[in-house]
Amino acid sequence: MPVFKIHHITKYQYDRPVKESVSQLRIFPPSDSRQALRQFELIITTDPQVERFKDYYGNEVGDFDVLAPHQQLTIDSRLTVETFPKPEPVLGSGISIQELQKQIASDINLLRLATPEKIQSQAAIDSMLKDFAADSEEVIDMAWKCNEMVYRNFRYEKGITSVETTVDEILEHHSGVCQDFAHVLLQMLRTMGIPSRYVSGYICPNKSGMRGEGATHAWIEFYIPGTGWIGLDPTNNVWVDGYHVILATGHNFNDCTPVKGTFKGIAQQVLSVYVSVGYEDGHVFEDVNQVKMQEESAEGLEPWQTDWMQAQQQQQQ
Repeated sequence: MPVFKIHHITKYQYDRPVKESVSQLRIFPPSDSRQALRQFELIITTDPQVERFKDYYGNEVGDFDVLAPHQQLTIDSRLTVETFPKPEPVLGSGISIQELQKQIASDINLLRLATPEKIQSQAAIDSMLKDFAADSEEVIDMAWKCNEMVYRNFRYEKGITSVETTVDEILEHHSGVCQDFAHVLLQMLRTMGIPSRYVSGYICPNKSGMRGEGATHAWIEFYIPGTGWIGLDPTNNVWVDGYHVILATGHNFNDCTPVKGTFKGIAQQVLSVYVSVGYEDGHVFEDVNQVKMQEESAEGLEPWQTDWMQAQQQQQQ
């Protein structure tokens, strides 16, 4: 079973003191049938108490604050995780979309994840599906065809989207990174009534040349009764296997944001992100990214900061 050692540092530096930083973390990998967390260490500036709880989707969340004036905030996580590869789903097996919809008809949670977002460009999604989507088709086959379509028809290009980019905007320029590909695939699957969820985490292939290697990544999972959640990575056109490490799941990116928060003060900030993934053969992938934020905040206000994932998008997604 693959074992990975991941070191992740998120550092905020301010050009003048700020105070009352309040942050929320979703950087705690779950242990389940897909992976097992063997070791986890979290070091935060001033060593604040982290209140941990489960959110609506079952993710472990940590809240903390740094009230005293400070010019730097560092969130340093180190973990060892073992993943459990599963055989790829067999095309032409499983249940049809029609049967799936019957079986989930009384499950409110699954129905919510099977409902597409209301977008202006829904006609474009419908057009993409019209040639092969049918209620009689197998769910696994339809999910794979959608995955392939996103991979082949959307250009992988960093720096042109952000965490606030909408599905309409992605469809307009047919370009983006892993987060964007995941959101388009979710819209396609939900349009067919297939329960699907967004997944944030890491992709850790060893020298495979996959997009997003060694850094934060995003993909999707879809649900089949009796089978459970099945992962698809539209950025790389693969089934999710033992090289994907999960951090959180949710309806979309907003439910899985690894780090977000607020602060009080008039300051410009620089966000630096360091990621290191160590493999069993001793190979280590390291990546460092620095993004200068231009937004300022007035004393007493609490604007949402540009978060960690935005920096991740501009590096190795």
